[in-house]
Order: sequence, then C-alpha cells, then structure tokens
Amino acid sequence: MVKAYVARESGSELEAYEYEAGKLGADEVEVAVQFCGICHSDLAMIDNEWGNGQYPIVPGHEVVGEITEIGSNVDRLKVGQRVGIGWQCGSCMACEWCDSGDHNLCMHMQDTIVGHRGGFGDRIRSHWRFAIPVPESMDGEQVAPMMCGGITVYNPLVENNIKPGDRVGVVGIGGLGHFALQFAKAFGCHVTAFSGSAAKEGEARELGADTFVPNRDQHALRDVKRSCDFILVTAGASLPWDQYMEILRPRGRVCIVGVMTELVSVQVFNLIGGGRGIVGSPIGSPNRIRDMLSFSQANSIGAMTKRYPMEDVNHAIADLRAGKVHYRAVLENV
Repeated sequence: MVKAYVARESGSELEAYEYEAGKLGADEVEVAVQFCGICHSDLAMIDNEWGNGQYPIVPGHEVVGEITEIGSNVDRLKVGQRVGIGWQCGSCMACEWCDSGDHNLCMHMQDTIVGHRGGFGDRIRSHWRFAIPVPESMDGEQVAPMMCGGITVYNPLVENNIKPGDRVGVVGIGGLGHFALQFAKAFGCHVTAFSGSAAKEGEARELGADTFVPNRDQHALRDVKRSCDFILVTAGASLPWDQYMEILRPRGRVCIVGVMTELVSVQVFNLIGGGRGIVGSPIGSPNRIRDMLSFSQANSIGAMTKRYPMEDVNHAIADLRAGKVHYRAVLENV
C-alpha cells in the first residue's frame, strides 16, 4: 500500500491518502521517494489553473529516490539505484519523436501528475526510460528540483545553440531563474539578470549575472537595447514584450518558459527588423536530463532549497504561495 498526499478537489489542502498500486508493469520501476520538490506546476494542478486537473490528484514531479523494484523488461536499471523522475514518466515509444529520442515531444506522453500518481508520498512508479540515474556525488535535495525546474531552463539553452560568448538575458530570478543564471554562466555566456526586485541584485550576481537590470525601470530597459542574443523568460507574468524585443540583437530570440495566461503581443516590425523571434520550450528528453545532470555535476550547479518533512506538505505549499521559499521547496521522507 502506497502512502501519499492527495488534493481531492480544486484548491483543497492535501490530506493523507493510501492506494494500492497494483502489479508492476514489465517496463516500469518503483521508486522509494527520498526527496520531492514542490514546483509551481504542482500548485497550478492543485488549483486546476490550466484546466486539466484530474481529481483526486497526488502532486509531485521532482523526485529523487531509490529503485525498490523493476519490471521484467528492465535491464538498464537495478534495484538500489538512485534515480530522478520529472514531469514526464512515460511516452508511446513508437512515434517519430520517440524514435528520434525526443520523447518530451510525444503527443501521447504520460505526465507524472496528470492521470498518474505523483511523488508526494513514499513511492512512485515510472517507465524505466524516464527514471534518470543520479550521480552519487550529487546531493539529492539539490537535484530533485532540477528534474523539472532545472531541465525547463537547461533545455532551451541547448536547443537554441547557446555558446560561449553569447549574451544571455534571464527574466525573473526565482525558482527557474536561479537555475538559468547558473547554467548560462557555466555555458560561458555574458549574463544579464532582469528582475522586479532590486534586492536580488547581489544574489543574482553570485549566481552568475554579470549585469543586473531592474525591469520596472523604463530607463534601465532602454539603456540595454540591442544587448542580448537570447532572453529566457522564466517569470509567469506578462511583460512589455516590445521593449524586450528591442533588447535583442539581430537574429535574437525571446524564449518563454514561464507559464502565463495573458496573450503575448508584439509589433510585427520588432520581429521583422533584425530577424528576431519569440519561441517557447518544453521540458527536455531523458537524454537531455542526463546531460543536464552531468553538466551540473561538472560545474557544481544545484538548487537553493528549503527542506520540509513530507508530512508538512501543506505548510510547505502555504510558504510557497506566500513567497517565503528561497528558491525551491523540497519535501523529504524521513
């Protein structure tokens, strides 16, 4: 019997919940959860903010834990191995995207917390391909938020061919942004942090920013026109998009990973002029997550976390909603 925490309806507090997981699938692994990050996507699902919540829901999609059982077809993982599981725990394995290694683009992907029980509990199951080995030298508490938050910002840097010397802007210095600053700096980029909080300047620079721009200061935004090759928007709020397009150098891209409900609107001449563009980016494939962990291990990159016992999940969620978490909340089974 799996012990977990469940939201029974939209916006409800989580309550203790037990369920029978049934027979382990041939391609599945079962993982004893050691750490599970709390992502803003978990809050969105609890609140049905995106309209795809399925209740009762067991949230949690930033898991690090130890494999306790493997299916009959699993030969690349073993019992006792430490792995991480992120937003995706399955795919069709047969479409053109899966065949090319882009499992994260599969139209039939299995989300870890939509129609599937997530990691707010003592155990979780996943297709073996989406259980990513975690290097032994890495701290599981720091790795857990990387399984969604980290790969969300690492993937677009790779997909957009960011290279040493590129000028990268990061908008929003929070749970996603604090990863983005670290990655961009380790990529060898000149990094500009854009934040609405001037108090974050010191820490932004410690995390990798070379330049800090208070993004509520119109003069400061005008002063950095044509200064970035790539701007990664991690904030989940609408921005003065035309101003940010003007911050791009020719052929630059604004890439949005922060989820917002407002429309993104720009003047077409800000796209045509200089060949600029706006793109989005999803999570990364299993191979990309492996690459991220290897890169992070080599460059000492990890999450800044606040740890809570698993049973204090509602307290942790309340702190996250109130902006009291610096930068990622992580639940621990003790």
